[in-house]
Amino acid sequence: MAPVETEMSEFEIRFRQNMKSKVPLLDKVTHYIIKRKGKQMRPLFIFLTAKMLGNINDKTYDAATLVELLHTATLVHDDVVDDANERRGFFSINALWKNKIAVLVGDYMLSKVLLLSIEKNNQKLLEVVARAVKEMSEGELLQIEKARKLDITEEVYYEVIRQKTASLISTCCEAGAISVDAKDYEERMKNFGETIGIAFQLKDDIFDYGEPGNIGKPTGLDIRERKMTLPLIYVLNNSPVEVRKELINIVKRHNENPKKVKRAIELVIKYGGIDYAHAKMLEFKNQAIELLEGIPDSDSKKAILGLVEYTTNRKK
Repeated sequence: MAPVETEMSEFEIRFRQNMKSKVPLLDKVTHYIIKRKGKQMRPLFIFLTAKMLGNINDKTYDAATLVELLHTATLVHDDVVDDANERRGFFSINALWKNKIAVLVGDYMLSKVLLLSIEKNNQKLLEVVARAVKEMSEGELLQIEKARKLDITEEVYYEVIRQKTASLISTCCEAGAISVDAKDYEERMKNFGETIGIAFQLKDDIFDYGEPGNIGKPTGLDIRERKMTLPLIYVLNNSPVEVRKELINIVKRHNENPKKVKRAIELVIKYGGIDYAHAKMLEFKNQAIELLEGIPDSDSKKAILGLVEYTTNRKK
């Protein structure tokens, strides 16, 4: 991303240094993680927010390192919880080194978050990051609890994704503002991150069924995993009784049957679940754009608006 390209390259170097350990096995695992990192969306939000509101400094690099350590730790732990053998097309840590090592590596990263915060006297950043850990855990547990009963409402769904997905992007934007001492913008950027995080998750929900007007090959993964996403919730609450009964029956008892899952996808599409989720996603996207109004125009602001567009227009 052009406005912060230099800073992102510098961050990569600093992040690698912070991951180093005297334990060869740990070094081997963390090296594997670094080589296969994704799009670096979260550090990007931090650097662009900081540059849009002030001057990037050491505190900004610290914020990006803390958030990326936390994000990576949660991914490693998630793969253990989900018993997943792949992450972004590569073997997961637990697939290569087993669960015990994966959990310990995640724990190591979380301990680094604490130590780095104390070393650099970044108490406020630690508070924001710790809050994200709490919310992500609560969101995951709330989703598990509700998936058992299939009684999730739209309000509870938003609470789940606000905590599970949006809290970390919210943390990035708030941390970016904190790092450049932009006190007047901390709350606004926190809300911006939360709003765009919800839009991001809604886009993911839609992918499971295909795009409105352009339905490719839906995966049905969320139905197979009994995840209550907005398209399904909407149809369960806004369709004839017989449709609701059939959907609940499929999700509860036939979620491993490809034909039945395909039928569920067809019902969700037919009764407007995708169109509704798509409209809601655009609502959140527009709310996010409104939150940036009044902030002076700059290349960084333009780039953040580009990330908002990417979030809702991406193809995977």
